[in-house]
This record gives sequence, structure tokens and C-alpha cells, in this order.
Amino acid sequence: MKNPKIIDIKERKIVGIRIKTSLFENRTSELWREFKPRVKEIRGRLNEEFYSVQIFDEHLKFENFNANTEFEKWAAVEISELDNLPKGMKFHILKGGKYAVFIHKGTPDMFYKTAQYIFGVWLPDSEYELDKREHFEIMKKDYSPFDENAEEEIWIPIKSKV
Repeated sequence: MKNPKIIDIKERKIVGIRIKTSLFENRTSELWREFKPRVKEIRGRLNEEFYSVQIFDEHLKFENFNANTEFEKWAAVEISELDNLPKGMKFHILKGGKYAVFIHKGTPDMFYKTAQYIFGVWLPDSEYELDKREHFEIMKKDYSPFDENAEEEIWIPIKSKV
């Protein structure tokens, strides 16, 4: 695992569908099965990438996160304007700020290794701490969760340690 790129971004507009889930009761595949067939209904897409977004309770302390912690999960795409949303879809504005961007290579069930490195090795040894903004992944249009060589960008919100 190598060091991430540190990128400062402006806010981004996304549209998609969302659910409440946890790592224990992981409903991610259900979310994407519902969203992917409807992508063609979305107007004003900025690119062909897909966003998988996690929004955690703002009062959650990182050290208290566990497999039963509920969070909001989005399957979404980036758009230019927030008008003409397809029926049943919602919009969200990703907050801008500094992110550490890692590359995860492999299937989603191998992600725990990437997460262990990010949160157990890199973050504690870095000059940063976790910020209370959205976490998200960006996947290319041909991304397949079954491909052991699949790659996705892991965007972790960070801020300088005080």
C-alpha cells in the first residue's frame, strides 16, 4: 500500500438513492441493483463515474465505530445542476475540503485490508486526523465488484491534527 494523494476539492453535487445500513447488515449490493438500471434517467451527468458515499452521524466518534453502527449509504453520480431529478431519487452536496485518496484493488470483500491500512497504519502515523465529512469511493463506468483486479478510489476526509 502506498501513500495517498492529498487532494483539496470544492463541493460536488450528486444524485442517486440512499439507504440506512451497517457493516453487519450490509445492503450495498441491493442499493446498486436498484440504482444502476435507473442511471439513464439522470440528466446533466458530469462524467461516467459512480459514487458510493457513506455519511456518518456527526456525533459518532471514530473509536466507537463498529460493525453495527448505522450510516447512510448512497449510490450516486455527479451532476451539474439539481433540477429535473428522476422520481424517487435524492440529491446531496458533498462538502468540499481535503481528502486522502487511496486506490483499492480487488473485490469489495477484500476491502477490509485496505481499511486496516488506512485507519490502522496510515492515518495514525500521518499529520492528519479524520474529518467529519462524507467518505466516498469513485468507480469507473466499467467497474465490476466481481473482478479481483478492479480498482476504485477511496476518498477519506482529513484535516490537519491540532
